[in-house]
Amino acid sequence: MSEKKPVQAAVEDEFDEQAIAAAANSGGFHEGGADTRPAEHFWPSFKRLIGLLRPWAWVFGIATLLGIIWVALTVTAPKLLGEATNIVFEGAIASQMPAGVSQQEVADGLRAAGEDEFASMVEAMQNFVPGQGVDFYALSQMLLLTLGVYALANIFDWASGYLLNGVVVKAMFALRRSVEEKIHRLPLSYFDRVKRGELLSRVTNDIDNITNALQQSLIYAITSVLTVIGVLVMMFSISWQLALVALVVLPITGGIFAVIGPRSQKNFAQQWKSTGRLNSRVEESFAGHALVRVYGREDDIRAQFAKENDDLFEASFRAQFLSGMMMPLMMFAGNLAYVGIAVLGGLQVASGQIRLGDVQAFIQYSQQFTQPLAQLGGMATTVQSATASAERVFELLDAEEEEPDTADAPPLEPGPGRIEFKDVEFSYDPERELIQDLNFAVEPGQTVAIVGPTGAGKTTLVNLIMRFYELDGGAIELDGQVTGELRRHDVRARTGMVLQDPWLFQGSIMENIRYGHQEATDAQVMAAAEATFVDRFVRALPDGYDTVLDEEASNVSAGEKQLITIARAFVADPAVLILDEATSSVDTRTELLLQHAMNALREGRTSFVIAHRLSTIRDADLILVMENGRIVEKGDHESLLEAQGAYWRLYQSQFSGAAVDLDAEEQALTGVVSTATGGVSTGSLPTAPGATPPTTGPIPTVNPDA
Repeated sequence: MSEKKPVQAAVEDEFDEQAIAAAANSGGFHEGGADTRPAEHFWPSFKRLIGLLRPWAWVFGIATLLGIIWVALTVTAPKLLGEATNIVFEGAIASQMPAGVSQQEVADGLRAAGEDEFASMVEAMQNFVPGQGVDFYALSQMLLLTLGVYALANIFDWASGYLLNGVVVKAMFALRRSVEEKIHRLPLSYFDRVKRGELLSRVTNDIDNITNALQQSLIYAITSVLTVIGVLVMMFSISWQLALVALVVLPITGGIFAVIGPRSQKNFAQQWKSTGRLNSRVEESFAGHALVRVYGREDDIRAQFAKENDDLFEASFRAQFLSGMMMPLMMFAGNLAYVGIAVLGGLQVASGQIRLGDVQAFIQYSQQFTQPLAQLGGMATTVQSATASAERVFELLDAEEEEPDTADAPPLEPGPGRIEFKDVEFSYDPERELIQDLNFAVEPGQTVAIVGPTGAGKTTLVNLIMRFYELDGGAIELDGQVTGELRRHDVRARTGMVLQDPWLFQGSIMENIRYGHQEATDAQVMAAAEATFVDRFVRALPDGYDTVLDEEASNVSAGEKQLITIARAFVADPAVLILDEATSSVDTRTELLLQHAMNALREGRTSFVIAHRLSTIRDADLILVMENGRIVEKGDHESLLEAQGAYWRLYQSQFSGAAVDLDAEEQALTGVVSTATGGVSTGSLPTAPGATPPTTGPIPTVNPDA
């Protein structure tokens, strides 16, 4: 059988695009299609994998029909070749006989001479004309007919493969789209549990493995089964005794599958799990490669990688070893049957039970019978591996999704961006309470700063505003409408957010800023860039705003990355602006410039600022101090300092405490500065042994106006 090539863009217009949508949305990936229970064993997972192809059942019907025609032509060809062999063999025997006598007279003469087996063989011949020799015209006609049958069979073979490969391409296209859509429906809690490397392995490696396995096995599986059926029919039509000898292979094959299959499948599942863990390890190591080198942990990383790599090697070796045993064992069983057919067939030809050409055809049929069985054994390797990968993909598709928006969700009415928390309760873990009975309101145009120690719930607070997580109790209102009753897209469309870790995609700086507002003009993008001081460093780049950022945006500094993300939020012109440690990556001078820009850009919109550096939020209209998920203080900067509560303690730890420590150290080294006289006390400086003590005496004052 000819090798099948994957069909890519050539089949794009061959099949109904609605089938792809059906497969991606329901027919085999979700509730409307195949079984959606988590795949825990081989057969449930395999059935669900085949269910992915259900939308193209009609294409399978056509491909199967073409395959039946191909099998019919393929199994006819050995019979025709056998007849050509009979013409040659019987003609050669006839040429040695005297002309002018009949076939029966020759047989009777041989029998009278004691050649009973030879006589029986002559009687069975159908192309025997004594003295005539080989009929080359009949031979040429038979060979041309055989050549035409093979040529026509290859055409149907190619057509069947073309259709089936197209189905695989379409099904995998739909599967990838389904996985992509599923990822967007998953809650953030899912990504908190699953490592990025593991998720990437399922989306890329596992789906690629399924694609390759289906392309390599699907066509061969259908044609192999059809070939086995067609060959069996032809073998029984020639000799039922020889056919029974050939069938000895079947119970041996079944035993091989029963013994090796489950063990191989178990190891394939472990192989792909180990692949996911190894990908996670590599992704983690590369992401923090600089820190690994700084702290000299290369040996630890190598040891961890070696362990994960060894686990993958062992699982892969066991899986490939077990599955690789199938084809050799089945080929051995086929060779046993071949020997039996050759011996028994020779005896039957000698006894005149069948003709020599029929034995030749039967031997070809026996090879055609064992070859697809051996191919099925070889397919077991890829099918088991693909099923293990499919199980992992199905686990992703079956993961619990965030609650969908209600169909009758009201539209979000235009408003200035007033936010109000009413008795809000939330926790990541039901056993650990985080936010309880949270109440506050933010008026339009106000800037609210949220401060507190690590783990106090600051970022969680803004995540609740964005509906990244659902509340356990209470409500959050945006311009008087409960956000939990609105569509998530509407809520987030009114909000701009700048995270502590800047995220940029591979593209130009202009495209990265415009990401916040796709319809923004170049002038609007540049205006946002100027307001956030992005324009300062972009103008210095050779390609300006057309500078393409690489995959890690390593051609700009960390502070410049953050400035670009801030410009992206500003160009969106949201009603609510959230800055989560947005200035943590910029230098002090740039931070001061950003404060001026933010003051202008925050005007007229509600702003939430999360900051650890309290110097950045002194001008906030309202400061919320959080501890253990609760607001323990609120007010402006001056009033909170006067209260000398939680905010005052945070402020002292950042500024006053550091200053006191510095003053104490300076006093120990140089003495106490006399502010009244402008001189220095004559305290002694510590000296090293054998060193000359410094000269004591007044130090001249420095003119502050100089």
